[in-house]
Amino acid sequence: MQEVITSTVDDWRVQKMRYPSKTDKTQIIYNEHLTLKGILPEALEYVVNGKPAIEWVMERYQVTTGKDSGIINDPNKWCDEHDNPRYIVDLIKRVVQVSVKTVEIVKGLPSLGLD
Repeated sequence: MQEVITSTVDDWRVQKMRYPSKTDKTQIIYNEHLTLKGILPEALEYVVNGKPAIEWVMERYQVTTGKDSGIINDPNKWCDEHDNPRYIVDLIKRVVQVSVKTVEIVKGLPSLGLD
């Protein structure tokens, strides 16, 4: 996977990540300035609790507001506090890499012979 900056703006802040379409999951639109491209289809095969690990991260690392409390959950604040504006982008890249490698390992395991 490689990241492609679609603008000259140095903006690592996330609001809500999404795929370009329901059928194109080889890219993640991170924000209006940054698109992550080159996500291998195998990365979506690594599923945790019924959901690809990448999509779990996409859901959790977005700005949300609690319906009842009105409390804003902003993952960008953690990045600011730790002086690491690229943290979320780098996390996604690592999750993609781990997902692809895990799928490769699992496919290479011998059969249990329970067929």
